[in-house]
Amino acid sequence: MPVLRSLTTEDLDHLMIVQRAGAAAGLGHIFPQETHPFPEATIRDRWVREIGNSEIDCFAVVADGRLAGFAATRAGELLHFGTAVDTWGSGLAGQAHAELLDHLINKGHDSAWLRVFEENHRAVRFYEKYGWQRTKITSRTSFPPHPVLRRYEITLGS
Repeated sequence: MPVLRSLTTEDLDHLMIVQRAGAAAGLGHIFPQETHPFPEATIRDRWVREIGNSEIDCFAVVADGRLAGFAATRAGELLHFGTAVDTWGSGLAGQAHAELLDHLINKGHDSAWLRVFEENHRAVRFYEKYGWQRTKITSRTSFPPHPVLRRYEITLGS
């Protein structure tokens, strides 16, 4: 049974709960919540813009009938991806990831790329496990304290 469906603005209240909890648990060492709390208004506004952008495909990850994660793609980029903390280790992220790659293949892409925080060790392990290759390309996020993002790439359909 598929776990992805289109994300809508009606999902945003619950999405913010899921994304805030995941950011605190998975990125708290990168963005200490005491000094750099989750920028909910900024993230919510970004989702509103992206949901309304025909060049971006936004997805809800659904488990047991509830929103349990999120994803977005833009052309060959995996723009956003995360699952609810209570689903970590359940296999849900792996299933959603497979569906996202199928989506990119169906859109005609033979490769994809993403950026991940270098210090997000859990995400780095996940992407490397699923065949993403680390590149030498880095950038910094616009969110303080501006940690390093590393580009990863994957060949699709192989």
